[in-house]
Amino acid sequence: MARVLMIVTSAREFPLARDQSHPTGYFAEEVLKPYDRFVAAGLEVVVATPDGQPPQVDPYSLEPFFHYPDEDEDFLSSVIRTFAPDVDDIRVTLHQLTGLDLIAARRVLLALLQSDLDPDTARSLVARNARTAWREDRNYVEVLGSDAEVTAHVSLPRLRELADQVQADSAAEARRTQERLAAIEALQRPLDLSRMTDEEIQSFDAVFVPGGHGPMVDLAGSPHVRRVLHLLHARDRTIATVCHGSAALLSAGEGYQGWLFDGYKMTGFTDEEEDQTLYGQLGMPWYLESRLKNAGAVFDDGDMAWVSHVVVDRNLITGQNPQASEAVADAIVKRLGVGVR
Repeated sequence: MARVLMIVTSAREFPLARDQSHPTGYFAEEVLKPYDRFVAAGLEVVVATPDGQPPQVDPYSLEPFFHYPDEDEDFLSSVIRTFAPDVDDIRVTLHQLTGLDLIAARRVLLALLQSDLDPDTARSLVARNARTAWREDRNYVEVLGSDAEVTAHVSLPRLRELADQVQADSAAEARRTQERLAAIEALQRPLDLSRMTDEEIQSFDAVFVPGGHGPMVDLAGSPHVRRVLHLLHARDRTIATVCHGSAALLSAGEGYQGWLFDGYKMTGFTDEEEDQTLYGQLGMPWYLESRLKNAGAVFDDGDMAWVSHVVVDRNLITGQNPQASEAVADAIVKRLGVGVR
């Protein structure tokens, strides 16, 4: 059975500018979704933290907008891609994805179809109004409510109800995620990375580091993470990170030999995405993308912010943001040569 060492931050506070700090930890879906993927593939998953302390889920990662139902997220992505012929012309912000009720687009389409509107017209109405809301920074339900062709089939109160349903479903999914994480024994009783022997570390086929802002606190300069990376890299074992987990790669630097991943193509949470987060707005002490570039990374981000993007270079697998969590896990499983059961 292939074995994966999941190194999770045990940081609980993130220092911000102006001598402030904010609760932090690991990002919920960046742990749970890969964990589920690994278990489904028959991998043994062992969790370790730098000091053996149980990790804390980042409260920010339990906000409902990080737990939109997959089918609603996927449909919204398909709508967004109709806004411009060239995907590079589309700028996606967290505010647009969370503050405009655009996530209700799929359910609005279903409601229009249930009113016996033909599919092409229904899809056109959904996309046209989404484009208006996006470009004018207006609430999607309000824009739909001002379109007589829409309200002739679905009333404004019903439109608001559909948007509220998505938010309620997302909040319920966030609660389920928190409960699932609390039930994973390996997270509640992690190994102490600092006490693991070289032989124990070398028994793993892969190491995976999920994000959350915590890794910027206790993994970016950790000598224990450095030891793991050097031991596994020397044996061409799989090294993988997602989002802020890529900060752990910075630990494998310095000294006369330089940075272990100098010249590697990789990704991680971008400066553009960071500026839109709660932490970015409060004032970050440093930015991951900039630090990786300064270390010698060939940084590669996706066509748009907040969409899944994975980079594979030799034995290194990296994902840009939370949306890449499952794709990174799948890439790890593929490199280990096992299949999902």
